[in-house]
Amino acid sequence: MQPGPTSTPTSTSTPDDDRTVRVEHLTKTFGSGPHAVRAVDDLNFEVRPGRVTGFLGPNGAGKTTTLRMLLGLVSPTSGTATVGGRRYAEIARPAHVVGAALEAASFHPGRTARDHLRVFAPQVGVPDTRADEVLALVGLSAVAQRRVGGFSLGMRQRLALATTLLGDPPVLLLDEPANGLDPEGIAWLRGFLRALAHEGRTVLVSSHVLSEVEQTVDDVVIIARGRLVHASPLGELARLARRRVEVASPDAAALDALVAAGGWAVDDVRRGPDGATYVLLDVDTPAVGAAAFGAGVELHRLQARDVGLEDVFLQLTAPPPGAEQPPAGAPAPARLDGAA
Repeated sequence: MQPGPTSTPTSTSTPDDDRTVRVEHLTKTFGSGPHAVRAVDDLNFEVRPGRVTGFLGPNGAGKTTTLRMLLGLVSPTSGTATVGGRRYAEIARPAHVVGAALEAASFHPGRTARDHLRVFAPQVGVPDTRADEVLALVGLSAVAQRRVGGFSLGMRQRLALATTLLGDPPVLLLDEPANGLDPEGIAWLRGFLRALAHEGRTVLVSSHVLSEVEQTVDDVVIIARGRLVHASPLGELARLARRRVEVASPDAAALDALVAAGGWAVDDVRRGPDGATYVLLDVDTPAVGAAAFGAGVELHRLQARDVGLEDVFLQLTAPPPGAEQPPAGAPAPARLDGAA
């Protein structure tokens, strides 16, 4: 899909505190007794305005349940989820404060894109002319008169985003907004979200497309099994990665002995007719090279392996060995404005 004309989102003037999203000791249990499921477990984090925050976690981690509690669609078992210190039900004219696109949006296939937005405009409390403004913002002006039934998935995603912007909200909660977009559309979305944050809006994006998140967000909030496992500016996330070194030798027995003597943690080992290859953890290539030289072990390969956001994500969200639930205790609320 070719992006249509775009323009810069209009600015907001809400004080910073009114744009802050806070989740404090948030817990949600579905059911009771032996069949109870704790979808969100004592979750704590804070999202500050002026930044794009990625809300990450495996399927079933509790992301959607958390977003639904922020929007008052699900009542928490305990704890609070607030925007500007208020629960969603306490916000006057909520569509002018919080814009949300959760899961797959549904549209009447017989309506045009413009008519879809005009149906919602009175509910939000904005004039019909706002429909054309938000269509321009998301690059759909050229197809404003087309019926939504003929839209691609990516075009529907843009229309869902336009719907969330009708009230010009300073806080946006978006669930998988890149889903269905082609590469050109994803590049557009990246710039658009950055522009929204640059104006001081709070942008919280739920996603499992980690490569896209890595190029888009300022901060990350990662949850697993309903609990916070990490929250920080994106630049700090890579520091949590365990260093990996790949070392290969045609003499498998000699390499086995070298690794054993070094006491290095082994992430992976492969054997074949050409020898053995180890992937070692938490060790530097110079240390391995020096040990191999000293022991007279011939190496065919010695290289550090790049660790990306996905590797760190998998490390953080992996279940503890032999355990179904993380250890007791909840992290303190995390500031995501870059402050120490």
